[in-house]
Amino acid sequence: MSGTDGKPRGSLLDAVRDRRRVVSTELSGTVPRGLRVATAYAWRLLVVAAAVGVAVWLIIQLKLLVIPLFIAILLTALLWPSFAWMLRHRFPRWLAIVLSVLVTIAVVTGLLWLAVWQITRQWPSVQERTVQAVQDFREYLIQGPLHLSADQIDDLLAQAWAFAQEQAELLWSGALAIGSTLGHVAAGALLTLFILLCLLADGAGIWRWTVRMFPRKARPAADGAGRAGWVTVVNYARTQLLVATIDAIGIGLGAFLLGVPLAVPVAVLVFLGAFVPFVGAVVTGAVAVFLALVYNGPWIALWMLVVVLGVQQLEGHVLQPLLMGSAVKVHPLAVVLVVAGGAMVAGIPGALFAVPLAAFVNVVAVYLSERAWETGARPRGDLIWSTVPRPRRTPS
Repeated sequence: MSGTDGKPRGSLLDAVRDRRRVVSTELSGTVPRGLRVATAYAWRLLVVAAAVGVAVWLIIQLKLLVIPLFIAILLTALLWPSFAWMLRHRFPRWLAIVLSVLVTIAVVTGLLWLAVWQITRQWPSVQERTVQAVQDFREYLIQGPLHLSADQIDDLLAQAWAFAQEQAELLWSGALAIGSTLGHVAAGALLTLFILLCLLADGAGIWRWTVRMFPRKARPAADGAGRAGWVTVVNYARTQLLVATIDAIGIGLGAFLLGVPLAVPVAVLVFLGAFVPFVGAVVTGAVAVFLALVYNGPWIALWMLVVVLGVQQLEGHVLQPLLMGSAVKVHPLAVVLVVAGGAMVAGIPGALFAVPLAAFVNVVAVYLSERAWETGARPRGDLIWSTVPRPRRTPS
């Protein structure tokens, strides 16, 4: 076939392609290489950011399902060591499931009952001492070296109260993400229990069904990465449970020996708060110091602060590095950032799930980047810090 000018159509197409190559070569020669690399990274980062944004939007829209699912997965990871031990010792699966769930419910219910019981006993005395401590502090500000007026103190208290209310609203908006009514909370609890039972009863079957959703060639990589990530989540949950127990015993025992009221509720609060790294330790420690300050005075509060800081230093410099395996390690800067980001996006649930989710993503990314399903090697290290180029030492 020929074109309108009598030339073969193929030669015309070749001429157009040649012209495009010439134009592309001329343009690439005028655009700096750094700009080309930056634009190549930029559009890829935009695509990744768009995908992450869509995923976050879907999670927010499906929060009534996603949050119970995450809670059930985390509970399964917490129960998995004892559950697997019972299965290895020939316990029937149904009996292992019943024992795991009932013992967990009994422990949580017992801790809450003990905390509520002590609060009901000591709360009137604590409330009276708190009011008296606030009044004494107010008198000190007026009669002391600052010589503040009553109006100035009231303005400062009003500003502090408004700031506390604003931060509390932001925090509790995420805490109520599973629903703002009692019915939503009850439905979320029942859904969590149902998912937990399903994961314990047939978690392997659910995972095999999930893997079959991937293309056939990608199934070995997806299966290996998921299993490595699950081991990481189990190790993280087991370690955090042990760390939370040690924190609760240390701070609760310190509060009891110093005569600080509500020592058992403080220990329970520390235990629950320890599952949110850094943030939980700071908040629960501040509660213990505040109770010591308003009830026992500044010197006991100072010793309570020493106890809290000592326990936190033990956790940060001994327990966490010693107990966390290399596959679970996430850099402390990443932990702080993901906890802060999770709290900003989803409040308390976001802060609670941020670190195990980051640990899971980190190990999956390392597993895939090292192609560990081909070699059988276990993923090790942190994806970011293991890929940072380091200067080579020249032999001396």
